[in-house]
Amino acid sequence: MLNLKLSHNPLIQYRPIRTSDLEVLEKIHGDLFPIRYEYEFFQNVVNGRDIVSWGAVDRNRPDGKSDELIGFVTARSVLAKDSDIEEFRRYDSSRSEQTLIYILTLGVADSYRNLGIASSLIHEVIKYASNIPTCRAVYLHVISYNNPAIYLYKKMSFQCVRRLSAFYIINGQHYDAYLFIYYVNGGRSPCSPFFQLEDLLERPLSKSAVANSWITIFPRELVKLLVTSAKSGFMTVAAKLWRKENRNPSKWSKCKDSGSLLPTKHNKRMSTEGALSQFI
Repeated sequence: MLNLKLSHNPLIQYRPIRTSDLEVLEKIHGDLFPIRYEYEFFQNVVNGRDIVSWGAVDRNRPDGKSDELIGFVTARSVLAKDSDIEEFRRYDSSRSEQTLIYILTLGVADSYRNLGIASSLIHEVIKYASNIPTCRAVYLHVISYNNPAIYLYKKMSFQCVRRLSAFYIINGQHYDAYLFIYYVNGGRSPCSPFFQLEDLLERPLSKSAVANSWITIFPRELVKLLVTSAKSGFMTVAAKLWRKENRNPSKWSKCKDSGSLLPTKHNKRMSTEGALSQFI
């Protein structure tokens, strides 16, 4: 559907952000986001210093600015063990080579919204991450009141992992944020039973580590049983539980978004009114 604010048929194309985009990139960020970014951030983006980026342009612009940015996404690679995702630090600490792609900023100029540009920019990031063998996920933060962005990420199969209290400080006021993750290259939620069982079977753990890794998934009584059995044959007990789960499907249902086993829930979708912006 054509945006009614445009008087022409846009032809949207995507390209890397270049040094010549510096001024426009700064302006769009200033127009869209309540957070002001340092000049060094924009220099790093346009020069590709530890940041990858994609820009959207309209080749049919009637004002002669067919190569001027009308949308963008910026991201960087981080080691999974150094990320702020607690589960990856806790369960994947032995896999030091694994990486994640963190989306820094995403924005589309006001007159070009509702044309699918933001979705296409996110797809560029996902495609980039999928082509890195060591990458396991794309992740980002969204401020809690940004309903359009929240809806977009859910629609694109990002998983909302948790709500982070007082994550942002804007003009002296605290705002919560949501952490969203999109898994690639076989990556999956470190909180899922499948992930934890495989991790437990791959390497020996202390009794405390076993208890900590299973406590969020199974009842306390079962955790006590597993800990008690740890010294005298934990792997045998775990294998029996695994076979029993495969033979007798229980109250666990398959999560539509993640494919992991989670308790049945009814997720509410948020409306898409308002402008899309994503920032950290």
